[in-house]
Amino acid sequence: MNYSFVIPVFNRPEELEQLLCSMTQLEFDRQFEVIVIEDGSDLSSEFVCNRFRESLNINYLYKENSGPGDSRNYGMARATGNYFLILDSDCLLPSHYLKNVDLNLNHHFVDAFGGPDAADQSFTPLQKAINYSMTSFLTTGGIRGGAETLGRFQPRSFNMGLSKKAFEATGGFGTIHPGEDPDLSIRLWDMGFRTALFKEAYVYHKRRISWRLFYKQVNKFGKVRVILNKWHPSTSKVTYWLPSLFCLFSFVSILLLIKGNWWMMGLILVYLFINALIATMKYGLSVGWRTVPAVLIQFIGYGIGFLESTIKINILRWDERRAFPQLFFTS
Repeated sequence: MNYSFVIPVFNRPEELEQLLCSMTQLEFDRQFEVIVIEDGSDLSSEFVCNRFRESLNINYLYKENSGPGDSRNYGMARATGNYFLILDSDCLLPSHYLKNVDLNLNHHFVDAFGGPDAADQSFTPLQKAINYSMTSFLTTGGIRGGAETLGRFQPRSFNMGLSKKAFEATGGFGTIHPGEDPDLSIRLWDMGFRTALFKEAYVYHKRRISWRLFYKQVNKFGKVRVILNKWHPSTSKVTYWLPSLFCLFSFVSILLLIKGNWWMMGLILVYLFINALIATMKYGLSVGWRTVPAVLIQFIGYGIGFLESTIKINILRWDERRAFPQLFFTS
């Protein structure tokens, strides 16, 4: 395989520099291509790319803003490789990343794969707490953390591989964001392509995030899931309701607590304590206690977004673009 990394970037030259620096440390004995797509940024990353031209085979492309999905398509259409490795600009690569991808594809070729989301030791306590919440088996079933999953694996675009053949057959990513990656995975399955999880092909996902931005992100995830269920009804699962049920359970537990009945609230506290304990054992107390608000924000943000989207899409029968225009880009 000839590999082309495809990296959309929007106003994040410092993050991109860190990612490119990690790519210069990759242990791989063949040349690979790096495509950077500037998605209409005000803060240009061209000067960053220029600094790496002697150490990386890098191609900088600029286009008007049309979202990360369309930017990835733009880069893949102009790449010279026959297998594309798609990354978010806020990721860092361990030195064995490309070697592991190549080994997996040579032994078990698939037209699309995804790798886990890990936290580097240099990350802040907030980044580690959110990473735990997004990857733990107790919160998300481990879909981003490399846990074995039931059914077929849906690669996520922060760390995703896609063959040129599969890209040309599907047309790549759609204009919805977030949610463009599971939408592509499902369309790949419908066309007979296989996907897989490469557990050792992890990246360090260094999210530039705050509690407010984290809530906004997971709230969008909840809204998008209902839209994806509408587009692909065969993939709908009861488990997608769990965060919304958690919100309802929490609301009822507060009402009961006011009346002096604490058992439901006790169950929630035990669950949060278990998560905090596991995170503390892994990262230390400064991360462990932050895991509590991270888990609550993730469940409440996703759950409320899912309920709002369910009402607008499934009950009121609104068109998804009318209901949530902010979730769609114009390519």
